[in-house]
Order: sequence, then C-alpha cells, then structure tokens
Amino acid sequence: MIIRENIITFDSSTRSDVLSCFDKSIDSNGYIVERDSPTQKVITPDGEDIKIEEFAGIRKGSEIFLKSDLPTLIELVDKLN
Repeated sequence: MIIRENIITFDSSTRSDVLSCFDKSIDSNGYIVERDSPTQKVITPDGEDIKIEEFAGIRKGSEIFLKSDLPTLIELVDKLN
C-alpha cells in the first residue's frame, strides 16, 4: 500500500482486503459484486462492470469505484484539479 497526499493506492495482494471493508466480494468470473447480493455487480461512474484486475480504488464519496485504465485515471485527475 502506498499513501501520498490523501491518495491511497494498493497492489493486487490487498485488493480483496480493501473490497471486503466495503462489503464487496469477487464473483467466479472475477467481477466485483455486492457481498450481500452476489449477482449485483459494482459499476463505475460510466456504468461499466469492473473486474478485480481492473480495480484501481474507491474515490471519496458514495463508493465511486475506479478502473485502472488510462481514460478513467485521466478523468480522475481532471476532477481532482
């Protein structure tokens, strides 16, 4: 885990632990889902399903899940500035 100026990033070994803290789990296909409703996939602000290997983090707010792809990260930087 790396912490810099109110931004926390983490490696693949801690992703499941972080999701667990937010009552999320990973289904058999690798998608992040609600722990209490495993058929309900977590979605990004753009309405996309998100797999564990794409998971970059959770933004402050109402559990805003972020993908680790370049367009998502650029959009995040634009919103933070």
